[in-house]
Amino acid sequence: MDLDLYVPILAIGVLGAAFAFFSLAASWLSGPRRYNRARLDSYECGIEPTPQPIGGGRFQVKYFITAMLFIVFDIEIIFLYPFAVAFDSLGWFGLIEMGLFILTLVAAFAYVWRRGGLEWD
Repeated sequence: MDLDLYVPILAIGVLGAAFAFFSLAASWLSGPRRYNRARLDSYECGIEPTPQPIGGGRFQVKYFITAMLFIVFDIEIIFLYPFAVAFDSLGWFGLIEMGLFILTLVAAFAYVWRRGGLEWD
């Protein structure tokens, strides 16, 4: 196995980490350090924030279910993209496997839809 093929990937990872570290350090060094009540308060898209109980309050379960649904259907796209790129070389086996994968996700989507998981009250 030739490890020289992985050097560009490692270089991009190191450059990404260095950029992230540099950005955080530069913002910390150049940013103002004037803290006041308005700056420390939560921000809700320009409207007055709703008061929160001491301890942060509780979120309803539907927020977490929506987040999990987003992750599941986002992973579908992550798996579909390489399939679309390598479609010619996979042949019938790849087509059948991807069809089963999409069928499973459509069944999950139908189940969530029928159970009312996409309704936002």
